[in-house]
Amino acid sequence: MAKNKINYKEIILDMLICTAGAFIYAVGVNCFVSPNELSSGGATGLAIIANYLWDFPIGTSMFVINIPLFIIAFFVFGWNFIVKTLFSTFMTSVCIDLGAMFLPQYEGDKLLAALFGGAIMGIGLGIVFTRGSTSGGTDIMGRLLKKALPHISMGRLVMICDLFVVLLAGVVYKNIESILYATIVFIVSSKSIDLVLYGSDSGKMMLIISDNADEIAKAITTETPRGVSILPCQGAYTGKAKHMLLSVVRPHEVAKMRKIVRRFDEHPFIIISDAAEILGLGFKPTDNDL
Repeated sequence: MAKNKINYKEIILDMLICTAGAFIYAVGVNCFVSPNELSSGGATGLAIIANYLWDFPIGTSMFVINIPLFIIAFFVFGWNFIVKTLFSTFMTSVCIDLGAMFLPQYEGDKLLAALFGGAIMGIGLGIVFTRGSTSGGTDIMGRLLKKALPHISMGRLVMICDLFVVLLAGVVYKNIESILYATIVFIVSSKSIDLVLYGSDSGKMMLIISDNADEIAKAITTETPRGVSILPCQGAYTGKAKHMLLSVVRPHEVAKMRKIVRRFDEHPFIIISDAAEILGLGFKPTDNDL
């Protein structure tokens, strides 16, 4: 049975870890990406461009850019979706603006700046993702576009938004090398996020055995973009009939899935394994879909 009691310790832990991730992300932006006129995808990339053109603070610009997305997401997805993202985005904005006052800036080899900047930003975002939060920007935009374009995967929609920002940066800086280096930032950041979470595998397969399988399955299908199958099973020792849930998710979604399960069962039996290749809706298309 689900519990309605608020876990304040968990909330405080979420806030502390998200703040730590936001600060690490700010280090990548202030020390490597911004000083070398590089860009990244999403709202951060747009904020860096605004800083280059009009000297606006990067963190403040990033938060302002996200405000319309928060408003739209509130009406489309509800308050529960944006509350953590709102906090993480706010802390990221604060850390970037405060960090700009004292963090050292590396102005040298742009390749090194792209590699280290992308890696550090990815580590910071990965830490934020482990708490079931995001940094807003293209993640929200991708979810909104998914409503209008359900036949296109979330990953592709987010990538399209990020690539648009990268191309815009190249136009603003009037330098094609900016596009190439920004692409390196984007790729390295994405890989670092995967490594912080569960490695670079394309997905995770979750097997969940619980006495509250029906409630868990309903929550998964309503609160996440993933599907779930309910399989009958029987304990060999007890002989008791149970149900096992089977779901395949992206690595950054595992933390949220585990929280959903624990809302309904404090002592579930969960198996998480690598899924080297996933074909089907929401993942890699099958040959017939190409």
